[in-house]
Amino acid sequence: MNKELAKNFAPGHSACAGCAFSTIVRTILGEATSDVVIANATGCLEVTSTIYPYTAWNVPYIHNAFENAAATISGVERAYKALAKKGKITKKIKFVAFGGDGGTYDIGLQSLSGALERGHDFLYVVYDNGGYMNTGNQRSSATPFGAATETTPTGKKSFGKVETRKNLMEIVRAHGVAYTAQANVAYLADLKRKAKKALETSGPTFLSVFSPCTNNWKFPTSQYVQIAKLASETNFWPLYEIENGKYKITFEPTQTKPVAEFLKTQGRFKHLFSEKNKPHLDEIQKMVNLEFARLVELSE
Repeated sequence: MNKELAKNFAPGHSACAGCAFSTIVRTILGEATSDVVIANATGCLEVTSTIYPYTAWNVPYIHNAFENAAATISGVERAYKALAKKGKITKKIKFVAFGGDGGTYDIGLQSLSGALERGHDFLYVVYDNGGYMNTGNQRSSATPFGAATETTPTGKKSFGKVETRKNLMEIVRAHGVAYTAQANVAYLADLKRKAKKALETSGPTFLSVFSPCTNNWKFPTSQYVQIAKLASETNFWPLYEIENGKYKITFEPTQTKPVAEFLKTQGRFKHLFSEKNKPHLDEIQKMVNLEFARLVELSE
């Protein structure tokens, strides 16, 4: 383990083998040029990094409930500004909140929206694994169309999730945030660049990072990087940024692979490959094509 990368988030936590979020956390915090204070919503990252009486965090850290990580970091940031104004704090501090998609897309969306609207100086990072993985893989509004979960199972009378996933990037953009970006744990140079830009931008910033879940997506633990790469090589998870309202695609495959190449790597999508469900597989490909075409048009 690189000591420099581990200085903020140490090894020895209890995350599953093949889980991506420790790499995401270390990569993002590795780009911080000042002290950081962390707020972390309840979820996989929290429960595996803060098992009492131990912690993997080597920085000031606050655990929050699902719904209020953004509200908590807002209060801490505002208190810091008040103390700095009085001359009681002189060092520069950056405030960062981490949450899964349950604590961001769903239960925590209200406090995130409020914090963005008020303009607090913080970075919010969602590690997106497409469901409530900490509690056994229930669907969230980040769960892709067609995915099998404990609450959207497959069977004779059920298909998996029938709703399309929420476009959180557009919701954040609508708040007039200066910088928001979509990244992927398999593309660390891109993630580092976006993290650096987000941390150096004043006001609220937002990173949505693709984070495969080996247990609940049902793939071998050794494959998380390859599967994450396929997500962007098929345009299932495009890499782009929105800076001051301007869209920019930061990775475009030289030869785009069919989305089925990504889906077939995971047990949560295996039902899509039956003859009966082929129309749904075609529908997913159409969704992916339309979304990427939209981003290309916005980037021109």
